[in-house]
Amino acid sequence: MTKFICITCGVQYPDSVQLPEFCSICTEERQYVNPNGQEWTTLGDMQASGDYENEIVEMEKGLYRITTVPKFGIGQSAFLVQGDGFNVLWDCISFLNEKTKKQVRKLGGIDSIALSHPHYYSAQVEWAESFQAPIYIHKDDGHWVTEPSDWINLWSGEQLELSENLVLHRLGGRFKGGAVLHWPEGNNGKGVLLTGDIIQVVADTNWVSFMYSYPNLIPLPAEKVKAIANYVKELQFDRLYNAFQKVVAQNANEAVQMSAGRYISALEGTLFDT
Repeated sequence: MTKFICITCGVQYPDSVQLPEFCSICTEERQYVNPNGQEWTTLGDMQASGDYENEIVEMEKGLYRITTVPKFGIGQSAFLVQGDGFNVLWDCISFLNEKTKKQVRKLGGIDSIALSHPHYYSAQVEWAESFQAPIYIHKDDGHWVTEPSDWINLWSGEQLELSENLVLHRLGGRFKGGAVLHWPEGNNGKGVLLTGDIIQVVADTNWVSFMYSYPNLIPLPAEKVKAIANYVKELQFDRLYNAFQKVVAQNANEAVQMSAGRYISALEGTLFDT
């Protein structure tokens, strides 16, 4: 019995004797199957190869970015957020080894794991079992779980308080249950929003964008982008981290509002001089 991991997206599947027939995450319009065909690996094979390590980088006081090198799967980072004695792993990655476990335990361990959307479910059950930490996924995305576990909790509604200073908010967009993590005490009390790619920081890090599918370049409707911007407008945050090592370092809420306006203008055809 082996837990196979999709090489393209990095999501792990339950114990099985045979390879899964396909990856349900990749065979869907928001993701893609590698043109060379479906390929699989296992966490054991990744560990034994000696090719992979996790880099843990302090981004600011109380916030650590965890990234697998070289890139694996989609290449996203996870974040360890230290919130007044309660640590949250925000989003997840596929690779986990003893070195990483020791480093994370030195930082206080993990009290809960929270996910923005299915593309980052990765090896979330491995992480949960290693740190005895419950996983929180919005119920609207529960049917995308590839590896069921008693550690998984499906939450409902528009927000969930993980601790006094760490709150999940459902924004939808990429997926119906798409969520972000608000950390109001971060950034010296100016507030931090961790968004995965529900809100995506772009090349010009003074701006963000919004998509239904990034690899397939499918936009979100204007009304949904407006709803996302209106929701986060009420949250206190001056800094925004995405899952791909990009940061809106200051005036992040204003950047979201301006970016939503630009995006909607583009969809409506009023942005361009053509």
